[in-house]
Amino acid sequence: MSNLRLLDPVFSDSFDNVMRRFLASMAFDMEPAPLLKMRVDVTENDQAYEVKADIPGVKKDDINVRIDGNVVQIDAEARSEKETKGNGDKVIRSERYQGTVSRTFSLACDIDEGKVDARYANGVLTLKLPKKAATSARKIAIQ
Repeated sequence: MSNLRLLDPVFSDSFDNVMRRFLASMAFDMEPAPLLKMRVDVTENDQAYEVKADIPGVKKDDINVRIDGNVVQIDAEARSEKETKGNGDKVIRSERYQGTVSRTFSLACDIDEGKVDARYANGVLTLKLPKKAATSARKIAIQ
């Protein structure tokens, strides 16, 4: 005779439902703070690079872009406040977060900083980064 028993599916379904209801109430209080992430796409042609960075929930004034030669750095600061109200304007739940996100990467060619075009719309920062004209090597005359 085996000690292994099969659970009745009716019992397991109701047990599963009870556990879900129990854990759902805990998830309400233990919900993690949103992680600030910046996803970046970089494309290249002969004249320039194009960078598209997803930075949702950030104001244009809270974004800084720095270029040093071929190194690009994008910094952003996000602030968010969300309230859920119940009857009589009593706050049932309030969530706030603030944080910064930064991405730094290097490109194969130096960037012409004077011709950079930066636009921010619908949570996407688009940078057009023209490449610096390559200087040709010159032959040095030896005296």
